Amino acid sequence: MVPAVSRETLRRILREGRVSWQTSTTWKSSNDPDFIAKMHRILALYDSPPTDGRVVCVDEFGPLNLMPRKGKAWRPHRSPRRLRATYNRYDGVMHMLAVLDLATGKMYYRIRPRKRWCEFLSLLKSLRIRWPGEKLYVVLDNFSPHKHPNVRAWAAANDIELVFLPTYGSWLNWIESEFAALRYFALNGTDHRSHGEQNAAIGAYVRWRNARAEPKSSFAPDSPIRTWTEYPAKAA
Repeated sequence: MVPAVSRETLRRILREGRVSWQTSTTWKSSNDPDFIAKMHRILALYDSPPTDGRVVCVDEFGPLNLMPRKGKAWRPHRSPRRLRATYNRYDGVMHMLAVLDLATGKMYYRIRPRKRWCEFLSLLKSLRIRWPGEKLYVVLDNFSPHKHPNVRAWAAANDIELVFLPTYGSWLNWIESEFAALRYFALNGTDHRSHGEQNAAIGAYVRWRNARAEPKSSFAPDSPIRTWTEYPAKAA
């Protein structure tokens, strides 16, 4: 027992004990009885894309409100940027329907006022036109418009396989990490006053990103999920 410990001593003790200051987060367990089979199916598509087609990840991002968003920026010392504290949602909301092509690493998107099955089907049709003659393996979540009978029928008739994630398993969708970057680089620290202005910022980021895109080839290679044989997995 000692009466006091210096900051440096405490830092060393915590570092040697591999203890760090971390943010608490929430986790929702999946109740999908086929979780393991679905997870390994998706990991197999990521690791070894089929030679007869292309693997793409699809998801919706939003809603896109017009509101001030907290963020960070380079500023003169003691002169932070101040944003208005007004959170009224004027001019409604928009929704981004996005696609990540694993073969090139590029992202494609469209922004619409709604995200119904008809908007999603229109997106699938645009993908079919973009990559004719290839089977498309579309990784996506269980959002009800994705499972609409008209969507399923059209996809089956046009050589598109809808590969659904396990329930509450959206973290397996590779495009989720791209959304985090989109939010950080295109939206955080902004206060757009029109959807046109906000959409332009998103478009500028996506163009910048696609110009530097590289094929996606390694999804969580060292993660313990790859050794799971049951779910929920028991701690080793």
